[in-house]
Amino acid sequence: MVVVTGPRQVGKSTLLQHAEPVCKWRYQTLDEMDVQEQAQRDPMALWAGVNQVVIDEAQRVPSLLLAVKRAVDQDRKRRFVLSGSANLLLMQQVSESLAGRAVYLSLRTLTLGEWAEQKAPSILSSLLAGEIPYEGSTPSVIDPLSAAWRGFMPTLFWLSDGEEGVVDWWHGYVSTYLERDLRSLSQISSLTDFRRVMALAALRTGQLVNQTEIARDSGVSQPTVHRYLNLLEISMLLDRVPAFTSSKTTRLLKSPKLYWADPGLAAFLMGHYTRVGIKDEREAGALFENLILLHLRSLSDLLTPPGRIHYWRTVSGTEVDFVLEQGRRLVAIEVKLTATPHYRDIVGLNKFMKEYNRCKAGVLIYAGNETVQLGEQIVALPWQALTQDSAMLPSG
Repeated sequence: MVVVTGPRQVGKSTLLQHAEPVCKWRYQTLDEMDVQEQAQRDPMALWAGVNQVVIDEAQRVPSLLLAVKRAVDQDRKRRFVLSGSANLLLMQQVSESLAGRAVYLSLRTLTLGEWAEQKAPSILSSLLAGEIPYEGSTPSVIDPLSAAWRGFMPTLFWLSDGEEGVVDWWHGYVSTYLERDLRSLSQISSLTDFRRVMALAALRTGQLVNQTEIARDSGVSQPTVHRYLNLLEISMLLDRVPAFTSSKTTRLLKSPKLYWADPGLAAFLMGHYTRVGIKDEREAGALFENLILLHLRSLSDLLTPPGRIHYWRTVSGTEVDFVLEQGRRLVAIEVKLTATPHYRDIVGLNKFMKEYNRCKAGVLIYAGNETVQLGEQIVALPWQALTQDSAMLPSG
C-alpha cells in the first residue's frame, strides 16, 4: 500500500488520476456520498473484482483502513493507494497504522523549481557531503516576498486576476476548510473561535508555540487552543518544527516552532491582503522563513532516506533556524531577509558547528544573488539556490 497525504488543493487527486501506473487502476473517491456510504456499509465492494485500487479522501471513513488491511493480508496480490487531506497517523479515530504494509508519502505545495519545470537541485546532498558551492552570482527575477505572499498552491500559478484574485482564492480556501473539511474531522462548537486561533497562530509564524499566550489573546481556553492546533496539524495546514538536541528524549520536551504548509496561507491569515509594502511589515522575515522551509521540506523529502528538519536554540538565546539531519550528518541553516550577507548573521552557525562536529556545513540563506563563503565550511547562498542548480557546483 501507498498512502499519499497532503493539504487540500495540492493536487493529490489530479496526480492519482493521471500518473502512471495508478491512473489505470479503479478510482474511488469518498468525496462522493454514495461511495462513502458503501465504504461504511460494505467496504470490500469498493475493490470487488480487481486487485489495484485508488481510494481518494480515505480520511472520511477511518474504519476503512482496517478493511484494507484485512484485504491485503488475505491476498498479497492486492495493491492499494490511499490518499487524503489529513494525516491519517495523527487522527484519533484511526486505530490501524498499516505498519509493515504501507509506505507514507507527503505531497506538498509546488516549489518555484517545479513550476519552472526544472530538475530538483542537488544542493542538500552536496551540503550533507560537506561540499561547499563556488562563489558566484545567481540572478533572480522573482521577489521572494511577492512569491511568499501569493503562495504555492497549483491553482495560484494560473490566476490572472492580480491581487484581488489571490485574496479571493485564499478566502474561499479557508472558508471551505472551516465549513467542510474541519467538520469532517471534529465537532467544533465555534468556527469563529477557530478562525481567531488560526489568525493568532499565523501572526506567530516562526516562533515557539505558546498555547497559553494564544489562549489569552483569543479568549479561548488553553486546552481548546491545544485541540485546534492539533486539528490544523492533522489537516496538514500547520507545520511544527521540533527542537534539535543531543538527546532525542529531550527533544520531545521542548516546544516546537510553528510554520504553515504554505506561506501564502499564513500571509492571508495575518491580514496581508496586498503585497504592496509587505517587506516593511514585521512579519516579512517570518514569511521569508516559511518560504525557505517549504523548499527545504520538499528537497529533504527527495533524499534517501528523507532528511528531518529541526531548529536549535540554547538557553542563552543563540539559535539556528533550521537543522537538517540525515542519519549522523547535519547541516545548519540560518535564514535572513537581507540583500547582503554579514558575518554577524552567522554567530549561531559558528556556535552550532563548534558544538556538533558532525555538522558538515553551515548555510546562510538570504535574499540576495551572490554565493559568498563566510568561513571554512560556512557559505551564504541566495534563496534561489533551493529552486535551481545553477551556481551550485561544489568547490572541491
